[in-house]
Amino acid sequence: MATKKSVENSGDKFIEEVKASLDEAEQLMREAAEATGDKAGELREKAMRSLRLTRDSLHDAQEAVVEHSVRAAKATDNYVHDKPWQAIGVAGVVGLMFGMLISRR
Repeated sequence: MATKKSVENSGDKFIEEVKASLDEAEQLMREAAEATGDKAGELREKAMRSLRLTRDSLHDAQEAVVEHSVRAAKATDNYVHDKPWQAIGVAGVVGLMFGMLISRR
């Protein structure tokens, strides 16, 4: 299982890669706007390829997050079925704390 630190590092790395890809596509589109003829078409193709790769990366990241969420939901469901009284106790404590925080305002 991944540690919180490694997940944060992966997320930071992914965000930096997406930003770099979008910056590259933006720069290519600017160059394409200034260029003419075959050069402009070539630059637009590169920019579109970069945007397509970024979109695919975001789609893959979304799938990973959904998969992780489903696994967490199943683990929670299994825990609640295996230990219902402990789950009720935890829910009660969380509800009590939440109620106290709300009433302080």
